[in-house]
Amino acid sequence: MAAEELQVAVQRLLSQVGHWETGRWSAPAGSGTRGDLVYELVQRLADHAADAEHRPRRAVPREPDMVLPDQLRVMTADLTAASDAILEAATADVLSVRKKL
Repeated sequence: MAAEELQVAVQRLLSQVGHWETGRWSAPAGSGTRGDLVYELVQRLADHAADAEHRPRRAVPREPDMVLPDQLRVMTADLTAASDAILEAATADVLSVRKKL
């Protein structure tokens, strides 16, 4: 159930941002831009995946903002086999970012 909740939350976020052009990504959000906010989410999801696989955390390359939806899809796919606790934390991260956008 937790994996499905994460996938639904990510799909809703992708529906919200997947069609954005450069100008929308660069709009202010929090202490940076919308792109920065979603990149930070991608990094948190990567960290959750690393924790689930008991491997060291690594920095996700900061690609242009238009690539962020694809990075989000990849990180979500990496989490599908994680524990419920990690999936719930990842879902909370996604929902938090969605509210801030």
